[in-house]
Amino acid sequence: MNQTDCLIDNGTVVTMDGAGTCIKDGAVAVKDGRIKAVGPSDELRSLTAREIIDARGGLIMPGLVNTHTHLPMSLFRGLADDLPLEQWLNQHIFPAEAAHITPRTVSLGTRLSLAEMLLGGTTTCCDGYFLAHSVAEAVDDVGLRAILGQGVIDFPAPGVPDPKQKIRTASEFTAQWKAHSTLIQPSIFCHSPYTCSAETLRAAKQAADKLGVHFQIHVAETQNEARQCRQTNGCSPVQYLDRLGVLDPGTLLIHAVWVDQEDIQIMARSGVGVAHCPESNMKLASGVAPVPDMLDAGIAVGLGTDGCASNNDLDLWSEMDMAAKLHKVHRLDPTVMDAETVLRMATIEGARALGLEREIGSLETGKQADLIVLDLNRPNLAPLYHPYSHLVYAVHAADVRHVMVSGGLLVRDRRLLTIDLDAVIGEAREMGLKIANELF
Repeated sequence: MNQTDCLIDNGTVVTMDGAGTCIKDGAVAVKDGRIKAVGPSDELRSLTAREIIDARGGLIMPGLVNTHTHLPMSLFRGLADDLPLEQWLNQHIFPAEAAHITPRTVSLGTRLSLAEMLLGGTTTCCDGYFLAHSVAEAVDDVGLRAILGQGVIDFPAPGVPDPKQKIRTASEFTAQWKAHSTLIQPSIFCHSPYTCSAETLRAAKQAADKLGVHFQIHVAETQNEARQCRQTNGCSPVQYLDRLGVLDPGTLLIHAVWVDQEDIQIMARSGVGVAHCPESNMKLASGVAPVPDMLDAGIAVGLGTDGCASNNDLDLWSEMDMAAKLHKVHRLDPTVMDAETVLRMATIEGARALGLEREIGSLETGKQADLIVLDLNRPNLAPLYHPYSHLVYAVHAADVRHVMVSGGLLVRDRRLLTIDLDAVIGEAREMGLKIANELF
């Protein structure tokens, strides 16, 4: 009973539990991939541990949860910047994907993104893309926790040249991966209401429900999208999806920028989760989502980076900092989106938006041992008064020292253990040169 696999000791434990517990001289014990105990160091040191990791006075906290990514799109980082969404997507990204997205490039881009996220302390992501089998194989090999969605869209896409096969392809991917890995949950990802017909949206949601998996969709991302939906359907994008019967706790709405109070009430009543992507929304000038109103309505809102083609990174620390400051200046209220609220969005609330709050998002006995250790011996982190403040406004990705997923170390002393980083970066640079030579 007193044996454990690993003891992470000598740190300030930021649990993110319901009581907001922080343990100044604390430790976390891990056994069989789960958290065996969380408490003061002098109590947990009585346990017999196969390995002891000295946090060296750093912060021990849950791994970050990125609720929206397009992992393979790291290969398009910086390809087409400073453009409106429609022009960026239709004139640059869709053509680039058609020309260069293959199982090999999907695997490469996924590994590049996983390396960036792990080194920055992200232990769970929710992804949506095409050729999802290749995404899943790379994620499974590296060991990150993920919800992975096979893309559905009403025109030819990578891996689905015949749009008539889109639902079948998504269903086959989901069925294959549902029992394959405890770390991977397959999903169905409809691109948006304006690229998927009502028939497609209903069929995709029905397939997701039948298989018991999440349904993801971009919605109300731009003012133009919202305007066109009202002109075509006589209602907002959220109301349109509600009429189609696709909103429920198994649905993740991505962006949800152009939503009003009626939309928010629909979202709250239906129990959907929301992925808030402030940096991507800002870069594409999509607008500012009314996240404080969503939170007041009890909606589970997590933070997402979006893909590297529109952000251009996968850094949830900068996303937290930006989310807090953006809404303060937008509302002209320095008290809105306080540090604790935003930190919860990157951890336990992000987990809740994905339906994973019973397994991850906080350091509590019985939960999955997904955690990170931050090095406080850094000039940007001294002195320390309030951990939440530091975590939102001062920490950088480079301050992450150790990363653990399901009890297994994936980063030790800032070194990736399951990815050959030099090889991945080298191959990505070669692919970038090829893409540049063909597109420019």
